Amino acid sequence: MKKLILTLLMFSSGYSEPQDLSGKVFIFPLETNTAHVRLKTSKETFTSITVCFRFFTDLSRNHALFSMATHSSDNAFLVFKSAADGRILHYVQNKEARFDGLGFYANIWQPFCSTWASESGLVQLWLNGKPSSRKFTESAPLKGIPIVVLGQEQDSHGSGFTADQSFVGMISNVHMWDYVLSHCEIQQFSSGMSFTPGNVINWRALEYQVSGKVLVEDKHNSCSN
Repeated sequence: MKKLILTLLMFSSGYSEPQDLSGKVFIFPLETNTAHVRLKTSKETFTSITVCFRFFTDLSRNHALFSMATHSSDNAFLVFKSAADGRILHYVQNKEARFDGLGFYANIWQPFCSTWASESGLVQLWLNGKPSSRKFTESAPLKGIPIVVLGQEQDSHGSGFTADQSFVGMISNVHMWDYVLSHCEIQQFSSGMSFTPGNVINWRALEYQVSGKVLVEDKHNSCSN
């Protein structure tokens, strides 16, 4: 019996089989240092990255929107919303770029994308389909075993969470590519049009692991007449 229970616990603590989460959302209802979702990826070397997702929150304090860490870099690829109005801090391999004047809104679904290329070292953000300026972070390829987390900011590889940096709200349509999407492709994602899903993380075939109080529910769309 003990062996069976241990086997079940090991199975339940692993990643899910690939699931199509179209029309679904992750709900993070509590400020906590435990609740998070880990997204599986097997790629260990990146020369370029694009991350896109949609989020909904009323938070005005600091919070993480997307956190990827390696053993050598806790902020390997981090999108961090600052308490300062309209500010995002974006990290690549622990190098920070600060973006100000972004149009954040509370209690509304907002599309967000971030791109980085090691060839130039430049990061650019896209919020609600509008591009930011481009800023330099790191020009070396990103290497190491990555852990991707939603809902928390990693201060170490897969851990080091603090409640005052946790995300409270909803996240959906998370995709990640190992190349820089074009302006038109980002506009297609932002506008809800057809786009090529991520080849690193794909919301339509997502392998994930939930820890703590996180719910997976249907996204409520606008009612039609």
